[in-house]
Amino acid sequence: MSAKALAARHKLPPRHLEPVLQALVREGILKGIRGPHGGYEIAREQAKITVEEILRAASNAEEAEDPPLPPSAIVSDVVRPALVEAERTFSAALGQINVEDMAKRAIAQK
Repeated sequence: MSAKALAARHKLPPRHLEPVLQALVREGILKGIRGPHGGYEIAREQAKITVEEILRAASNAEEAEDPPLPPSAIVSDVVRPALVEAERTFSAALGQINVEDMAKRAIAQK
């Protein structure tokens, strides 16, 4: 699927979607197809792609665009450790969900 078609389908600006798609390619989740009918396709079996991998790749793309925050003691001493622990728990849960499972649920809901 082309980035333009994907952006239109989800009502997203293509310039914001492209860095995320490229991050997914770098992580081996998607495969980029060049040429006039190019776009993106899933690079591996759906059962072998976890939601945690997708979230991590997308987060890396977003972090690369965000300007750095000024240093703050409360953020580094209190907020960041809490977020790190929450992220570990959340990532472990997402690591148990794969694309194949999500596709089956989506089909069952139709």
